[in-house]
Formats: sequence, C-alpha cells, structure tokens
Amino acid sequence: MSQRSSKKGAGGASRKHQTSAPPKTPDPNSPESFEQELKDLAAKAKEDTWAKHFTAQFTLYFNSIFLLSLAAAYSVVSQSALSPVYGSIPSARWHNYVTMAACFVGWSSNVPLYRALPFNSPSHLLPVIALWIPTVQFFLFKLSGTFTAWYGPTITEGLTYFPLMTITAACVATYTEQIDLSRLPLPKFIKDATPGLGSLAFFLFAESMFRKMLSIQVGESFVKTRMGAEIGLALPYAFAAPSKLLLWTVPALVHTALWNTHVQTPMALASLNSTLAANQWAILDRKESLTGYISVVESLEQGFRVLRCDHSLLGGEWVKIQAMSQFKDNVVGETIYGVFAMLEAVRLVKVPEPIRDGEAKALVIGMGVGTTPAALVAHGIDTTVVEIDPVVSEFAAKYFKLPKTVKTVIEDAVTYTDTLSSTDEGKETFDYIIHDVFTGGAEPIPLFTLEFLQTLEALLKPGGVIAINYAGDFSLPPPTVIIRTIRTVFPTCRIFREHEKPSPSSEKTKEADFDNIVIFCTKLTPDLLPQIEFRNPTERDYLNSPARRGFLVPKHEVFDADLGLAAPEGKKEDWGILTANDTDKLARWHEESALGHWAIMRVVLPPVVWENW
Repeated sequence: MSQRSSKKGAGGASRKHQTSAPPKTPDPNSPESFEQELKDLAAKAKEDTWAKHFTAQFTLYFNSIFLLSLAAAYSVVSQSALSPVYGSIPSARWHNYVTMAACFVGWSSNVPLYRALPFNSPSHLLPVIALWIPTVQFFLFKLSGTFTAWYGPTITEGLTYFPLMTITAACVATYTEQIDLSRLPLPKFIKDATPGLGSLAFFLFAESMFRKMLSIQVGESFVKTRMGAEIGLALPYAFAAPSKLLLWTVPALVHTALWNTHVQTPMALASLNSTLAANQWAILDRKESLTGYISVVESLEQGFRVLRCDHSLLGGEWVKIQAMSQFKDNVVGETIYGVFAMLEAVRLVKVPEPIRDGEAKALVIGMGVGTTPAALVAHGIDTTVVEIDPVVSEFAAKYFKLPKTVKTVIEDAVTYTDTLSSTDEGKETFDYIIHDVFTGGAEPIPLFTLEFLQTLEALLKPGGVIAINYAGDFSLPPPTVIIRTIRTVFPTCRIFREHEKPSPSSEKTKEADFDNIVIFCTKLTPDLLPQIEFRNPTERDYLNSPARRGFLVPKHEVFDADLGLAAPEGKKEDWGILTANDTDKLARWHEESALGHWAIMRVVLPPVVWENW
C-alpha cells in the first residue's frame, strides 16, 4: 500500500515538475518562425480583402452623404419656418453666415467634441436637437417683438439650426478623415483638401435641389409643411442614431403634438383660435403654398378680414359693412385699402377713343383678395387674372367677394405673358392692364424689369391704359429705378400715392417713407396725349362703395421733384433702369425695405397674430 502510494506520489511529482518547466522560446531567425510569420501575413492579407475595404469606405461615404443631405434639407426648412414671423427676406439675411459658422466650428472641433461627450458619438445628439427645434422655435417666436426682424432670425437659428449644423459638421469631419484617398494619383495637398471641399460642394448642391423641390411641392402633404418637414427630418436622425437620449425628447414631442399651434392640423388650428379669441381675432383658414404661409385672418372686434402671406398682407375687406342694409346688395367687397380702389381709375383715364365697358377686356396680374378684378367684372369688363399661387386664388373666391365669372389663370406671369405676346396670329390684347404684385416688403423683381414691361406694352391696345401698383420705401432708390424703367416703356404717365406725402421734418430725419403708389400710363406718345387726365366719376363708377367714393379718384400726386428726378445733372444719383440681367441694383435694397415693412405690419395686426400663425 505504502509502496504504491509512494510510486504514485513520485510519478505525480515528476509530472508536476515537467508541467511547470518554462517553455522554449522559438528562435525568430529559425525557418519555422519565418514560415509562421508568412502564414500570419497571408491570413491577414486574406482577411483584408478588396470587398472589406470597399464596404468600409462605402459606409463612410454613405454616412457623410446621409448627414449632409439631411442638413441641406434642414437649411431650407429652418429658413422657411421663420418666414411667417419675420418674413422671407429678414429670415434669409444672416442664414448663410450661421451655416458657415456652424460648419467651421463643427469641422474644426470634431476631435475635442468626441472626447468631451460621455457617449460614443455626437451623432446621438442629432435626433434630440432636431426633435426639440419646433418647441424651441414656438417659444422664441413669442419674443419676436423684442428681438425684432433685425436680430430675431439670427437668435432663433443660433439656438436651433446652429447646434444641429455644428454636430453634423463634426460627424462628417470624423467620417471623411477615415476616407482612404491614397490610391488616387493626386498631390497630397489636394487629397487633404478634398474631404472638406467635397462635403461643402455636396451640401450646396443638395441645398439648391431641396430648395427647388420644396418650392414646387410645398403644402401638398403634412411633411411638406414647415413643421411637418421639421418633424419628418427628425425621424431619419432618430433611426440612424438611436440611443437612450431619445427619452429626453418626450416633452418636446408631447408639446408639438398637443400645443404647437404652428403644426398644420385641425387640432392645432382650434388651439390657435382659442388663443386668438381672447384678443378678438380668428383664423378662418390656412394653408402653405408656393408663395408662403397663406391664412385668412378676421378681426372680430373691428369687423374686417385680411389675406395674409407670411409676414405681409395681400388685401382685405370690411365684413361688417356687408351686414348693413344699405350695402347688403353690393356685388363687390368693401376694401380696407384705398390703393385697390385707386387702381380701378384705369377706367376713368381720358383717351382719344373711349371704349364701352361691355366691349373692354382687362388683364390683372396678381389676385390679392380679388378687389380690383371683382370691380372690373361688376362694370361688365371681360377680365382675366394671372395668379401664381393656387391657394391665394382659392381663398379669394372662398372668403372674399370674388365673382365666379373672373377667368383665373394659375401660372407665372412672366411665362403667361410671354406666351400671349409671342402668338402672332390672333394675339390677345387688352384695353386695361392692372399690375398689382407685392410680397414681403419688396417687389418681385422679374415683374418690374424692362423686358417684362415691354411684354405688357405689346399686350396693351394702342389706346389702352395700364395701372401699376408699386409698394416701397421712398427714402430708398428702388422706387426711382422702377419709375424710370416704366417711363422707358410707356411715355405718358402720372403717379399718385395712396397717402399724403410726409411732412418735411420727417424727410430731414430720413425716416422710412413706405407707401403704395399707382403709376397710370398709356402707349400714346405726348403729342397724341400730352397728359393723363381722369373723367369725373358717376354714381355707377362708385358701385355703392364708401371706399371707392373716397379713393377711386387719385389725389396725392407724385412729381419728379419728389423722386429726385428733377434735380440738376451732377446733383442726383442715377441708378438707371432695371433690366433682367442687372437685378442686383434692387436686390441690395430689399433687406432695408423688408425690415421697415416688418415694423409696419406689426402695427397693422398685433404681434399675437403674427407670432402664433
């Protein structure tokens, strides 16, 4: 027993001694080691195949393009979301600078940003920011009166769009740094610059494409509205970078769904009207369309109704007058703006060969609420209206007194008139042309160029009359440029303001002088018609309308001296005329004019209407 145990113990000890002996270190110079090294390299090379390299590179490209595409779309949507509160021109004023600053900060700080965050990738922040943006905008818009149009858009985008773009740029920078360009036969400095320049080029291209696409399809569905697009863009961020951080977006989602009045849903409209009712206002209808956010706003206290487009008004009518017995049978609405009644004075201009209303034809460019077209139809004139925005036409017919007999063409005025004027056989011409277009504190430049006015001249009969409504700041050069251009085409004109000229003291302080003017012109040369004169109106001309009785006959004439056109040579600034290839001379003044118009609109309607949409 003891011997067996002894042998067993000896054997165990021997095996233990053999196991614990240190292994031999192979000689790195031996043939065996060299052969093993070759096998390891072969295995590694086999794993590092072209397919694996392509997959890795494709993923980097895809992630970069995906984020840049979302950022480009958000660039357009962010700017669009500001327009109802600040107008399109102030909203665009600093937008590109905010974009560039965000890209610079994100691209240059991507590494420190990755190190500073307590989670794997900054991309997890993107859906959180995107889903909070509608809520943050909602509360910032309520401060727009304090921020003003000068600073409001920049402050709002600085707290919403800027962080989204910064994180996007940081993520794209990290992805592109891993892109392998070593196989391209290019100098090193080009390879180093390609990721950044390529990302910028793609972003600008995608932004332009989204801008065109949204301008054509806006409002067709919920995701093509301003808030719908913001929510729709947040979802791809959430699917691409899901994380527990999304729990922090629940309050924002609840607010957007239940209390954000900017969302285009029946529940949001009801909530909006509940807010406005306390201030004696109501929104009868609203839609988003080609030219902006369109809504019908009614003052419950004062009894008038207006058609709104973004942060401007296209026209309005007194509703309470229609309920009065002496006006209830009127076939036209009672305009709240005298300028629209003044446009009807085209019928009063004395011409060598007067034409009866029943035989006359009129072309109206710009629908508004249909005040002028309705009056022309009431006088028996065959009237065609060209309007680019279908929602404007729809609301004019539904909520204002636009007669069904008005022929409406939904088309761009430049395209439509070009088509009419280029038809040699049976070309349609008009006895009256009303040019009445305006948007957001600035003129739509293509509709005031020499080329467009020449097209209108070709459509006007030899003894016809054209009335052009222009709204602008007369302390700035654009009105003078526009009037010079009009006179180049139409030799005989007279100009009238809607309101009386400001006092000389106001002129010395160089305060804004924003007003509507109407330029009445004919094709007749001064030797055939030395000056525009108006016949005395009859009761029939007034259409039983107090507004027409007060404003139909133009009163406040504008002379050359008022525009600086009569100043001696060398003492006046000659801005020339407006042509299609030289539109920058007016565009540069748009910002100042639009900012002044924004302040006026905040007096016409209270901030609560503009801020809550």
